Amino acid sequence: MSDKGIGASVRRKEDQRFVRGRGSYVADMVRPAMAFGAFLRSPHAHATITAVDTARATAMPGVILVLTGADLAAAGVGGLPCGWGIKGTDGAPMKEPAHPALAQGKVRYVGDAVAFVVAETAAAARDAAEAIAVSYEVLSAVIDLEAAIAPGAPLLFDDVADNLCCDWSIGDKAATEAAFARAAHVARVRLVNNRLVGNPMEPRAAIAEHDAATGRTTLWTTSQFPHVVRLLMGLFVLNIPQQNLRVVAPDVGGGFGVKQFHYAEEAVVTFAAMRLGRAVKWVCERSEGFISDAHGRDHVTEAALALDADGKFLGLSVETIGNLGGYISTFGPNIPTNLYGPLLSGVYTIPAIHCGVKVVFTNTVPVDAYRGAGRPEATFVVERLVEIAAAEMGIDKVEIRRRNMIPKEAFPYQTPVMMRYDSGDPAGCMERALAAADHTGFPARKAAAAAKGKLRGLGLSTYIEACGLAPSRIAGSLGARGGLYESATVRVHPTGQVTVLIGTHNHGQGHETTFAQIAAEKLGVAFEDIDVVFGDTDRVQFGMGTYGSRSLVVGGAALAKASDRVIAKGKKIAAHLLEASADDVEFSGGTFRVAGTDRAKSFAEIALAAYVPHDYPLEALDPGLEEQAFHDPANFSFPSGAHVCEVEIDPETGKVELVGYTAVDDVGTVINPMIVAGQLHGGITQGVGQALLEHCVYDRATGQILSGSFQDYAMPRADDLPAYAVSTHPTPSTDTPMGVKGCGEVGTIGSPAAVMNAVVDALSGYGVKHMDMPASPSRVWAAIATARG
Repeated sequence: MSDKGIGASVRRKEDQRFVRGRGSYVADMVRPAMAFGAFLRSPHAHATITAVDTARATAMPGVILVLTGADLAAAGVGGLPCGWGIKGTDGAPMKEPAHPALAQGKVRYVGDAVAFVVAETAAAARDAAEAIAVSYEVLSAVIDLEAAIAPGAPLLFDDVADNLCCDWSIGDKAATEAAFARAAHVARVRLVNNRLVGNPMEPRAAIAEHDAATGRTTLWTTSQFPHVVRLLMGLFVLNIPQQNLRVVAPDVGGGFGVKQFHYAEEAVVTFAAMRLGRAVKWVCERSEGFISDAHGRDHVTEAALALDADGKFLGLSVETIGNLGGYISTFGPNIPTNLYGPLLSGVYTIPAIHCGVKVVFTNTVPVDAYRGAGRPEATFVVERLVEIAAAEMGIDKVEIRRRNMIPKEAFPYQTPVMMRYDSGDPAGCMERALAAADHTGFPARKAAAAAKGKLRGLGLSTYIEACGLAPSRIAGSLGARGGLYESATVRVHPTGQVTVLIGTHNHGQGHETTFAQIAAEKLGVAFEDIDVVFGDTDRVQFGMGTYGSRSLVVGGAALAKASDRVIAKGKKIAAHLLEASADDVEFSGGTFRVAGTDRAKSFAEIALAAYVPHDYPLEALDPGLEEQAFHDPANFSFPSGAHVCEVEIDPETGKVELVGYTAVDDVGTVINPMIVAGQLHGGITQGVGQALLEHCVYDRATGQILSGSFQDYAMPRADDLPAYAVSTHPTPSTDTPMGVKGCGEVGTIGSPAAVMNAVVDALSGYGVKHMDMPASPSRVWAAIATARG
């Protein structure tokens, strides 16, 4: 290992520009003759639009253009497409109603975009948007998931009966029912995975510009996958040939899935720029983001775990209602189904599993992927049931897990719900986490807390996730409407420096550093001499972007392949120059050498020879040294781990304090330990936010969002968190070239259950068996007060 290659804790090279305020963000960009846009959004959750009067707005000073849904329809603008179409248990395709970029005929949630104004200044655009007079016939709204599918519920779409997009299932129902029939004990829980708002540090933004001379249009946008935006918007919405559309995602200040989708605002801004022939800019305000950014989670679940008399798991039955919101977002139907049900085996040997999911429309902001995307929800269901079963059967919470964990030697392990785990050591992760958290010393700490009038609880959570999305064939069989491979180009310059062009996107993860480390290790080039380029469809070959912890697993593999191809060509050049057979040329540490001799050429010398081919095998090789590779994985990758959380609760106020948090995660081969630790810290913090603080609340009668600002929506802050103790226990993946597994989401997957298990453990003396997230002071206090009578 070099000092800056694979396995080294290299400081992030991208931070040099970030900490100096030199990042390139869409909101900071200025284009020539740039105009500004503002959206008018629906104040109603459900209403028919009877009239839109834009006359006053159009006449206001500085106003250039006003667009409505009718204008887009007249221009032939298409609806927003869904990138993943699931099928129901009966084999029927999901119901897929149109999703117009601006509302047509109806609005279906508070925040639904109704009109768009372009003006000379942002203030003028906002003022004019407010001057548009829209006549609404307000309809009854449905917010609650169970109410949405009840008989007689208000329908969002006339042709979608019971507001049901799809009734999906996975697993063997008959085998699961048979397991329950012979069970000695059944543990049951009804729980809610609360709705979350992503709130990345940088709000969404878009600038579009049309060049009439060339017919080309450029969109700068805060996106996690610019090539996919180009494909979806160009092909389905605006009918722009791909060669005439450039999409650039520059520096992006956090994504978390929120910036993964093709949004209406991108299409409307681009359409406006094409119509006007000048640049148009829109920047989302924070309060606007609460009602326009896709939300996350929002499930209601009833689940049961069947056990024999010794506490061995026999079967798991799960019935979930998953919220889609007012429309289908880009990947919305996939999150509560394919990324949820197949993970319900967790790290356990559960012989029979059946999961049914009703995917439902409601008059709320559309719901899609949020960090973890389906896997935190599945982990929460499984780990709460395990805790409940342990308590009800009088088995220690650690012991019941030991009895049911997949042993290390059983990998690769086939679950009853599709997934084949390639490698792992769940018990090893758990034992290390318990030791690091001083599990055996907990009773003494609990007694000390009680002496101070505090309740102390310890929570354990194990998890496994499927990431590295995904094998295209498997994804296609599950409804993906595109491939999920990744691409990389390694461009070696004549002087030996290297540019890596990667199809993924870096929005805080440190990819510019880790990809440079991989290239440095493979090619023997100095870390400082490697540049990583991403996010521009004109510069980078087609790539599928960053989400699902896939960048290193899939993109890194493509980079490794491309690097190997560079080396293979370099060996042929070196063989010619050194008058040897290519089979006799070895490459290591940046040097091509004839095996067993001192005859050698440096990487830089070979690069120069490739571009100055005075002595070069032109009859066998083209000049230049640049190679491209695509990687389509054979399987998902499966990070796993164990998290231990310790809390103290003040019974007089209900305040929960995290006093300890330990995580041991198996993320396969670690490229940069410092970056992995940072990803774990961030992911755990977001999971803690869901467990204790964050909750998107709607008024069930009116559909108004009640937690639409940071005054009402609580985010975790530094003083809410303890010092984390994180470490890794790697078992390299057998399905990825470098053994990597992905680490971006594991913290968010393992932490909610660990925190809530700790809270319930602390409250167990009051007879509390379960509590839904978030465990806010008011909820905890109410549970204690109820127990006290």
